[in-house]
Amino acid sequence: MKSIVMIAAALLIAGAGAGAAKLAAPDAAQLRGGGRGSQRDTLGVEPEGNTPYDGRFVFVRLRYPTRWDGFRHLGNGGIPWSHDYPEAEMHFMKIIEEITLLKPRTSGSNILDVDDPELCNYPVAYMAEPGFWKVTDRQAEGFRAYLMKGGFVIFDDFRGYDWDNLQEQMRRVLPQWNWVPLDGTHPIFHSFFEIDDPMSLVPPYGGLPASYWGIFENNDPKKRLVAIANVNNDISEYWEWSGTGYAPVDLDNEAYKFGVNYIIYGMTH
Repeated sequence: MKSIVMIAAALLIAGAGAGAAKLAAPDAAQLRGGGRGSQRDTLGVEPEGNTPYDGRFVFVRLRYPTRWDGFRHLGNGGIPWSHDYPEAEMHFMKIIEEITLLKPRTSGSNILDVDDPELCNYPVAYMAEPGFWKVTDRQAEGFRAYLMKGGFVIFDDFRGYDWDNLQEQMRRVLPQWNWVPLDGTHPIFHSFFEIDDPMSLVPPYGGLPASYWGIFENNDPKKRLVAIANVNNDISEYWEWSGTGYAPVDLDNEAYKFGVNYIIYGMTH
């Protein structure tokens, strides 16, 4: 879709016009994007922190405790759950605003714990780097309630053995529900854009083949997805760096298509 090319290229221009708005962000000293440094000076605006529910669509980033000694190899990438924050969601919400009928908040995201009761106000949640996620019994109970009440979660930005950890943690959250592979026939890949071959989105790094896995309500493929996992991929990396030349525009566009489809699916199922 040609319009996405134009929007992605314009994101940084739109952000630069907001340079006067300096807003407080949660844990701002620790929340930084990938290891190539932050775009925040270019974007021209500090992200707005958590705001109360007001009916708008809000990007929700899930926070979880981290074992700091377990990710030294990530260098200056920041706390795992914060990876690609805040540019990824701010860019993505501008895309959502431009090409869908949703009315998103584009000034930032809400950062919530997986068992925060406030989470139930938001139909879609996102978790980065679930390979570092360790869920407690209380958190598992709270997150289970969210998903069974209609919540939908996107797991992104992980690869290799991280997939084993995600499966282990979700067995604690939904012990009777199993991951199944998804292909281009599933409705999530056709909820807005037509993505016939989801495997065609090349991961931005890592060299491992991407795949997509889902958990269905009551293990019934005819019922709704409650979770999707972008295994060996990082679509938010493309969102974060769109318009900078980090990746070809066509790949940025494809990553946005995945994100839009996920949100529309989560809002309609």
